[in-house]
Amino acid sequence: MTKARTAILISGRGSNMMALVEAARAADFPANIVCVLSNKADAKGLAFAAANGIATKVIDNTAYPTREAYDAAIDAYLRSKDVEAVALAGFMRVLSADFIAGWDGRIINIHPSILPAYKGLHTHERAIAEGAKVAGCSVHMVTPELDGGPVLMQAEVPVLPGDTPDTLAARVLKEEHKIYPQALAWLANRIIEERE
Repeated sequence: MTKARTAILISGRGSNMMALVEAARAADFPANIVCVLSNKADAKGLAFAAANGIATKVIDNTAYPTREAYDAAIDAYLRSKDVEAVALAGFMRVLSADFIAGWDGRIINIHPSILPAYKGLHTHERAIAEGAKVAGCSVHMVTPELDGGPVLMQAEVPVLPGDTPDTLAARVLKEEHKIYPQALAWLANRIIEERE
């Protein structure tokens, strides 16, 4: 079995990227992380990727006149690395419809809420403000609708009395690190089956 060649896109510390890289160490994990790309040169996750022998690339979005031009540069790089699957792990850019269409069915994202609740940013603050009893995370296919693609996997955590956005985020993040590798394995296996 040839593993599915996977790229991870990050903008910050990349803790979900780290969880995927750790999972991919297993001989039977169906995805091979071939590159980590960031829109920010100071993204802390890049150092972790490089230290683990993974190719890193910075493509600065501020250097491009439009979202489409920027996304075309990402697309060209991913295709130069023969990437088959894309995992967004805290990549703080909304991707263009053209980019998403080019990777249809091969790009996934992790979002810190039980979708369809709390799409977009500030999910934990909003959950606490609204008195939600349960929070969590979702892995979904990426479509042009923000955080709107089919959900592959979810995990729940209780919202506890006295929770702050930070304490809730920390509990949710532990679940993110569990379900994201499972979802990537599912996608990678699907790609391998299609290929064969």
